[in-house]
Amino acid sequence: NVQFVAVQCWHDNVNPLYHDIYRRSIEEPEAFWGELAEQLIDWDKSIENVMDDSNSPFTKWFVGGQLNACYNVLDRHILNNKGNKIALIHDSPMTNTVRRVTYNELFEKVSRLAGGLQKLGVKKGDRVVIYMPLIPEAIMAMLATVRLGAVHSVVFGGFAASELCTRIEHAEPKVIIAANCGIEPNKIIHYLDILHNALEMSKWKPHKNVIFQRANILISELDSYVDVAWEKVLDDPVECIPVEANDPLYILYTSGTTDKPKGIQRPTGGHLVTLMFTMNHIYGVQPDDVWWNASDLGWVVGHSYICYGPLLFGATSVMYEGKPDRTPDPGQYFRIIEQHKVSALFSVPTSFRVLRRTDPEIKYGRKYSLNSLRTIFIAGEHCDIETKSWIEKTFKVPVINNWWQTETGSAITATCVGLAQSLNPPPFTTGLPFCGYDSKYMTW
Repeated sequence: NVQFVAVQCWHDNVNPLYHDIYRRSIEEPEAFWGELAEQLIDWDKSIENVMDDSNSPFTKWFVGGQLNACYNVLDRHILNNKGNKIALIHDSPMTNTVRRVTYNELFEKVSRLAGGLQKLGVKKGDRVVIYMPLIPEAIMAMLATVRLGAVHSVVFGGFAASELCTRIEHAEPKVIIAANCGIEPNKIIHYLDILHNALEMSKWKPHKNVIFQRANILISELDSYVDVAWEKVLDDPVECIPVEANDPLYILYTSGTTDKPKGIQRPTGGHLVTLMFTMNHIYGVQPDDVWWNASDLGWVVGHSYICYGPLLFGATSVMYEGKPDRTPDPGQYFRIIEQHKVSALFSVPTSFRVLRRTDPEIKYGRKYSLNSLRTIFIAGEHCDIETKSWIEKTFKVPVINNWWQTETGSAITATCVGLAQSLNPPPFTTGLPFCGYDSKYMTW
């Protein structure tokens, strides 16, 4: 009861701006989302009907509109003279490397990879399975796929051959894009061997496997019958191919917390509009910010907020190929914040529990400056109040919880930093319903 009263008091005192915007999203959804779609996303063909609810609950959004996700993530930033801005920072303490990729460089690699995939027969509506660690080439593969109007299915790097086989048979990909290996603190993961084993079990065979060799770790022997080197695939750049707003952007499996993993098919138009809207309105990101989501591309948080969200917004996205504590020590989160001037960090509570357990006195982290950091966001699992308090005391910024799931692709409830909500909500809350979610709360 005390918790309920505290949340109710907080709700009643939230900035009226949130209530006004949220109420309009529920009462006037067509006008609300239609205006955002026109403001936030570039369309190749205008929207004819914002909301088709004739087959409820399977609502179709932005019917008649055509767009391309890659164009909105890359091309439009180049056309707006932002090509020299850093798009990706790949920080890999396990390989002792830091790579910075500009929007220009990302555009050049993606458009050439798309040209190569097109030569391999990938066309609009085809599926492409991506099996790679957290490296820039994984994002290049995702964006090259959607540049052609095709659909990517990213499989978490290092998944066993049986899991990979299941996803290959489900997606029936024209092409598979994989790295030859990944790296863990004490071992190399041979992705290519896992892929070959999966294909031996699979009833579905792709036309080709495009293999990116991580030469600074390992050079693998390719099977000349089915494998082709990444560098040999790169071809002449190709333009973006528009798709319908309700055509799929990707297939991604749930993590299995609610039952056996389910393949989620995400519609393109509605998802891009939502992600673009959330970057500022939920997370308070500004165009010059460095945003770090400490997740993996194999999970929904990585799709939404390592790849699509920050790049749609034109921000800089950090990709951290490492652990909170063992690569090589528990000071890495602090180092990354200082070295890359991170403005906002998004992670799971478990990462901070690991830091607290392995370095409770912050002996490794205290030497780094956290002056650039404004907020920390947590999601993905329950965060106990003790852990949340430790994070706030250690990093000296507000720690904001939000709740969502693979099926939604973005937050269901959140504290909206960009809508001037208090950065000190009750410690046990995940925020208020986000725009479009007519949430009902039940007690029993």
